[in-house]
Amino acid sequence: MARLQAVTGRSVTPLSDGWELCMTGPGGTPAGDWLPAPVPGTVAQALRAAGLYRLGDPLPLHDRDVWYRVTLTGEGPCTLRFHGLATIAEAWLDGERILTSASMFERHDVPVTLRGAHALRIVFRALNPVLAARKGRGRWPVRLAGPAGLRAVRTTLLGHMPGWCPPVPAVGPWRPVELVTENGPLRVRSADMRATLEGRDGRLSLTLAAAWTGSAPPPGWLEVGDARAPLRWTGPEELRGDFRLPEVAPWWPHSHGKPALHTVRAAIGNERIELGRTGFRRIEREPGDGFTLRINGERIFCRGACWSSPDIVAMPGTREAYAPWLELARQAGMTMLRVPGIAAYEADAFFDLCDAMGILVWQDFMFANFDYPADEPFLDGVRREAAQFLDRVQASPSLAVLCGGSEAEQQAAMLGLPRERWSQPLFDTVLRDEAERGRPDVPYVANSPTGGPLPFAADAGLTHYYGVGAYLRPLEDARRANVRFASECLAFANMPAVGALPGVPAVHDPRWKARVPRDPGAPWDFEDVRDHYLRSLYGVEPMVLRYEVPDRYARLSRAVTG
Repeated sequence: MARLQAVTGRSVTPLSDGWELCMTGPGGTPAGDWLPAPVPGTVAQALRAAGLYRLGDPLPLHDRDVWYRVTLTGEGPCTLRFHGLATIAEAWLDGERILTSASMFERHDVPVTLRGAHALRIVFRALNPVLAARKGRGRWPVRLAGPAGLRAVRTTLLGHMPGWCPPVPAVGPWRPVELVTENGPLRVRSADMRATLEGRDGRLSLTLAAAWTGSAPPPGWLEVGDARAPLRWTGPEELRGDFRLPEVAPWWPHSHGKPALHTVRAAIGNERIELGRTGFRRIEREPGDGFTLRINGERIFCRGACWSSPDIVAMPGTREAYAPWLELARQAGMTMLRVPGIAAYEADAFFDLCDAMGILVWQDFMFANFDYPADEPFLDGVRREAAQFLDRVQASPSLAVLCGGSEAEQQAAMLGLPRERWSQPLFDTVLRDEAERGRPDVPYVANSPTGGPLPFAADAGLTHYYGVGAYLRPLEDARRANVRFASECLAFANMPAVGALPGVPAVHDPRWKARVPRDPGAPWDFEDVRDHYLRSLYGVEPMVLRYEVPDRYARLSRAVTG
């Protein structure tokens, strides 16, 4: 369903001020000091602001409960909306538990009745006892992330990947908490909006699940820019409209044209519904054993990078956090960013900016490497998670690929399992079905990498290519290996820009080397990879430069990865 930006008579109040947090032992009752806490935000972010948390010496957070509290006021029936609670959480209103959540990726709407001031508390339960109690094992061990119990818990792998990122666990109300009230005659539950490009014409269809609480419901209108078409009641709680816009300005990635966006509104009587902006474009995957995208009939070279987070501590979801990084990507000529399954679903502002900047988004669902449970309770949660994500990005033209997850097929293949055991119902059925329901206009692939005699074959399907990069092959190997489409590649440790990391030790300090990313268990790290190519391309000895001319070493290292 499309996002409802605003509805006449609906008031959405962010509960962002006045929050405090307190940490206790598992199952404990808050009795210590309370700290100011940003909401949306994380525990690590609050501790960092209080001077109690540093990346180089992080506090363990999964062995304790964390309580948040705030006072809210209101009158009458309303809805408490929790956009994301990381991860095992309970919400209490005046001492009564109103919500239990076990996924940081699900939104929850809780109807409540307020009469003045009320105490809202959210407790985030210690994750370690939950993981220790998990039964059952996957078909293969996972070295990338741990512990193994994470396969059954819906939380990000960021912070759980030794060697890849700092051990900063995501704990807390990382997405907004809101109070929603309705006081008009129109009550809109959802909006199903589909925008497509047919030839040179745009077509937009809208179905509103809505109720009119007054007398006879008035007629409705659907507006796209300055054009208007009728919305008709097709049932007591449903309106539908269909729109064709001749010679519409299509949406293009910034490399090929203008990412044209069109404002969409609906009106029922005097009540207005703001549906934001959408774009008209057509995405197709070319047939064959490779992976090639056409947009509006044109072949697109997908040049870009994998995305993690603007700030691994705060995991922000604001335009201010996203915009500088996305603008750098656009200026660098990137046409696509991949949000991999090790990360998190980004907030609406991320997609709004990618829509406006003309940056394509390859979106993994948040699954990676593990052999996931196949029981119905787990899969039902996956369906809700996927449906909610697809609903809120339904109108986004930048969404270009949906992918079940990262490296699960590869894990099975590398262990020597037969091909028929590489697949999982999660990827081949559950997520595929949700993708086809929510975004049938977007190509779906079950996993990354996939295709060929082995999932990571460079010359078929889509691959994770590390010949040039981690495996130290010469530059011409990318051509000789006949790389078709790499959704991951290289594996360099990038040298930070001058002044980007104040207080970081010199490159020859042991503390520097301790923070360089590496594959768990590998005898080399990704700075060794960069140094190999520095030596190959520039004919210098990296170790000598590190100690004797560190500034030149840094400048050449930036040139190598560029």
